[in-house]
This record gives sequence, structure tokens and C-alpha cells, in this order.
Amino acid sequence: MAAYKVFFKKSVWKDFESIPKRELKKIIERIESLSENPRPPGSQKLSGQERYRLRQGRYRILYSIQDYELTVWVVKVAHRKDVYR
Repeated sequence: MAAYKVFFKKSVWKDFESIPKRELKKIIERIESLSENPRPPGSQKLSGQERYRLRQGRYRILYSIQDYELTVWVVKVAHRKDVYR
């Protein structure tokens, strides 16, 4: 299987600023793993959207997959209570 390229929406960098460093390291590792498998066990497609959700502790990673371009776009990373607003 070909490797996907992972891209970040500009607003995701701002999301990273509010996350503690210990959690951020785990989140970055989880995002990097999306290049090998964009639909890992535990990922869930969001209803009514072309996005997926991935849990990392109390944080959620929202992303979209373009299979025809082999890309993954990380759209938002936030605490579970704030991510769907």
C-alpha cells in the first residue's frame, strides 16, 4: 500500500499551542501514523461529513482523506469537549 502524505490546515498549528507538551507528542505520533494507515482501528467516520475522528487520550484529531491523491488533511485537534463546536 502506498504511503499517504499528511498535511495540516493552518488553524491546526494554533490548536497545538493550547495542548500540553506531553499530550502533544502523543498526538503528533498518532498523526504521523496516518501516513501508513489513514483508517486505523478506532478511527470513526463522522456522520454527515467526509471527515474522520481519531481519539488520543482526551483529545480528538479530525481529518479528511483523499484516496485519489493519497493525502490526509488534519483539520482540527482539540479537547473532546471543544472539538465538535
